Amino acid sequence: MLNDTRGEWHPIAATTDLALRHVFHGQLFGREFAVWRADDGFVNIWENRCLHRGVRLSIGINDGRELKCQYHGWRYSNRIAGCTYIPAHPADAPARTITNRTFPAVERYGLVWSSEQALGEVPAVAGLDEASALALRAIPVNAPAALVVEALQDYRFQPSARVEGQGADVLVETMSATAVALRARFDGAETLGVFFVQPVDSNRSVIRGVLDGGVEGAHRTAALRHHNEHLSALRVAVERKASAMPAPAPIEPVFEPVSEELATLPELSAHGRKAGIRVQVARKWPAADGIMGFELRPIKGLLPTFQPGAHIDVHMPSGDIRQYSIINGPGETDSFTIGVKLERDSKGGSKCMHEVVREGDVLAISEPRNNFPLRRDALKTIFVAGGIGITPLLAMAQALKNQNLAHELHYFAQNEGQIVFPERMKFLGEAVKPHLGLSPDQTVQQLRALLTPYRRDTHLYICGPGPMLEATRAVAAEAGWPEETVHFEYFKNTKPIDDSSSFEVALARSCLTLKVPAGKTILEVMREAGIDMPSSCEQGACGTCLATVIEGEPDHQDVYLSASERAAGTKIMTCVSRSKSARLVLDI
Repeated sequence: MLNDTRGEWHPIAATTDLALRHVFHGQLFGREFAVWRADDGFVNIWENRCLHRGVRLSIGINDGRELKCQYHGWRYSNRIAGCTYIPAHPADAPARTITNRTFPAVERYGLVWSSEQALGEVPAVAGLDEASALALRAIPVNAPAALVVEALQDYRFQPSARVEGQGADVLVETMSATAVALRARFDGAETLGVFFVQPVDSNRSVIRGVLDGGVEGAHRTAALRHHNEHLSALRVAVERKASAMPAPAPIEPVFEPVSEELATLPELSAHGRKAGIRVQVARKWPAADGIMGFELRPIKGLLPTFQPGAHIDVHMPSGDIRQYSIINGPGETDSFTIGVKLERDSKGGSKCMHEVVREGDVLAISEPRNNFPLRRDALKTIFVAGGIGITPLLAMAQALKNQNLAHELHYFAQNEGQIVFPERMKFLGEAVKPHLGLSPDQTVQQLRALLTPYRRDTHLYICGPGPMLEATRAVAAEAGWPEETVHFEYFKNTKPIDDSSSFEVALARSCLTLKVPAGKTILEVMREAGIDMPSSCEQGACGTCLATVIEGEPDHQDVYLSASERAAGTKIMTCVSRSKSARLVLDI
């Protein structure tokens, strides 16, 4: 009979079980759940195991935005249950496939409902008012659900306003395989009681009762005590009966593999830049002088997991494709927020976003990519942002703020009006250090004061205009910052590209040798040959099309690789860089 009810909704917790920053251990049909309410009010119901070692997430830490496993510190995001951080790999963004299984959640009648297969809606009970329904204390019973339902048909109780009396007339109004509705009448008073039976396992159940009609004050306390005593007595009788029966075999929950959506690669577009997600512009507003904010909500389903520093490709009505950083804080997963600066020399991208795109429009975007991940193992993190370069660093600062990790956000802008997303800046509090109206020379002086001397176990993140970024890196190098502690992201490559050379590129794993003529990039030639190579900015700035060099001498023309990476000659950005040698062998 239990198999017949797997597609139905069942209560697995009471609303009062989801206290602030608490994680509740729920169970249904032999499966365990981690149930928790985020600070935005969203109720998460997840499979109760960390994807690393299977440790129960119900003993994890709910920080209001993410759930942290107590074992090795893996963090999972509100709503989508995607992994956002792995402490053992602080420099890497977790793969999107590291996503826990989620289950639907609905709150009704003071209870939290879920289902393994969620068919239809949560049952509506005639006579029960959601606003005034009183949920009783849950009564666990070591007996099968069918036996508990059978016993509940003979349950006797007094109306809530007459609990001191005896001998109420109790009638069964309706019943199902997992619920019984009873109405008690006595001395002109009556109460509807609906008793749902939660099938925890084949031989374990939980009675979750709900009473109608706003019971307040002393009557409320008396009613709760009355049912606690009477249902506890019913439990004793049912368990005595169940103990004399053969114990049924436990229910074995089915652990499903990665969903088809996560396991299937999307179709390759003509230019290799995928845009498999459709979003609607839910909100567009001036975020600062010359900068528009856009809130992008999915047309259906949930958005993919992202980590601080991630960006998306936005495919515009004009046909242009541009990259914008996600500025969301931890747990903000119902939409993506981006900031778009109107460039004076815009070739159509930012101009289209500012002048053409409107609220309600549908856009295509890529999945988030993160080539600028945030480490969270530093004693202190210093962010240096210039202008619109604040966007990826803003997401990072919010993540560190949420974890109470030491950080400073130094924001260089021309004036107060150019400080973007002021409401988020206010949330960061004293960590934000604005530097307004400085000349280039004054900016360098300020950077020297900030970065000198280097302090051990401090990390630096930089994003902004090219000249400022170069100046900050130079100051950090002068001050003795180790190269591995300085992280940066260029928005675009302003260096002149020399594509006059021609050479051979051998793809070792594809057993293919290609000729790269003058005027074409390695990336373009590979795509013409049918090689699926991911890319994003295609300017040598984002790192998406990075490849490993096995043999040959690269001609680096990107702004992504560090000086030591260039000198090593083991990596190349295939969208702009070329070869100084006649032949280049890549691990592709």
